[in-house]
Amino acid sequence: MSTDAGRRRDAATPSRRQRAARRRLRGFVLGFVGVAAAIGLVGALGAAATVLMGPRVTAVQVDPSAAIAASGSRLIVTTSQSLADVDPTSVTVTPATPFDIDTSGRSIGVRFTVPLDADTEYTVTIDGVTGVSGGPSSTITETFTTPPSEVFLLQRGTVDGDTIFRTDLTGEAAVAVFAHPHIEDYRATRDHLVVLVDEDGESALIMTDLDGQNSVELTLPGSGYIADLQIADRGERIGYLFTSSTVGTGSGDESALYTASLDTPTAEPAKVVVAGADERVAQWSFVPDTDSVLLVAFDGNLLLTDPEGSAPTALGTALAIDGIAPGTAQAIVERIDGLVVLDLLTGEETPLDVGTDPAVIGSVMPLPRGGTLRTTFPIADSGLPTGATSVVLVDDTGASREVFSAPDTDAVLQTCVSPSGQYAAMLVAPDLASNPYDTYQLPLPA
Repeated sequence: MSTDAGRRRDAATPSRRQRAARRRLRGFVLGFVGVAAAIGLVGALGAAATVLMGPRVTAVQVDPSAAIAASGSRLIVTTSQSLADVDPTSVTVTPATPFDIDTSGRSIGVRFTVPLDADTEYTVTIDGVTGVSGGPSSTITETFTTPPSEVFLLQRGTVDGDTIFRTDLTGEAAVAVFAHPHIEDYRATRDHLVVLVDEDGESALIMTDLDGQNSVELTLPGSGYIADLQIADRGERIGYLFTSSTVGTGSGDESALYTASLDTPTAEPAKVVVAGADERVAQWSFVPDTDSVLLVAFDGNLLLTDPEGSAPTALGTALAIDGIAPGTAQAIVERIDGLVVLDLLTGEETPLDVGTDPAVIGSVMPLPRGGTLRTTFPIADSGLPTGATSVVLVDDTGASREVFSAPDTDAVLQTCVSPSGQYAAMLVAPDLASNPYDTYQLPLPA
């Protein structure tokens, strides 16, 4: 019996190898449990820290170049938590800029409703940012700088023909980007340069990159002549008035409005036709922030319509469209009885305050942040124009200050304003009496 019992004890006793394996398994289990507990503790502490600290910024999106070119650019801030709606009164933009704000999930979007100034540092501060489940709040501050302005200049009659230069505002960094024997006009979108040239007595449109490379000729409605070339403030869309070379024979377009997308330069352009309206357009303009166009037909009717000509809105009659301010629905329109400010959303209008200055108003450009830039012709004591030209900035209160003047020997040919209204540029023909114009469709002095 003692022998059997000894055998049973020997069979139940683990071997040295088995004991070592059990020790390793026990150590692994204890280690795994310890690591898992540590990970869980770290995660719990991280989550608790996130909640205790309030929402933190994890990503920021903003395009400063787009922000100076058009209204509607956005600063998007993504955070570590789903957010409660942000009160617009808790948001500050410096320098002061009108904006809209929306909250979606973990992101806050600040939409600038007017173009931003160039070469300017902007700071957006958002106070009281909290998670959707409550907890501590955070203050988010983001800063970005917009790039300096660039301009494109056309100089006719250079050694290389008519040449378009790209430059800063000093003109000292000018670089020739496109040359052609006969350039009538041009426009620059965010990504492209569109050049109206004359080829054998008829119009052609050439699209290039902003550095003048990769030129493509755009498809036109036919053989003829283009006038009033314009670009939309977004979407790489252009428009122009087209007159067919056969119009004198009783066929073809006469001053018809066409639009085209630069994304498909070889596609057929689209004609804007408003049912029942005169197809001949005297003047037109893209409406900022929309795909709509405002036009004055040959019969004097003022119409607001989409590019297809559907669902037009009749806005009475007009002699001219002076301008539409970016970021607004306010258009300056010349009626037969004077200038008015027309709200394109409601159709309501008010007479433009022309003040008490007897100067003759030549043109009025509305500015995105309010006020207007006016080209005027001063009146002498005799009641006759002095021959000089004055460019005047008029704010919403009626206060004015002169920003540019030209003597009676010179002529201001063109005035334009940067998208934000930060800069104004004037094209001046000096010594006009001895400075003959060229023979282009859009003539310039030599």
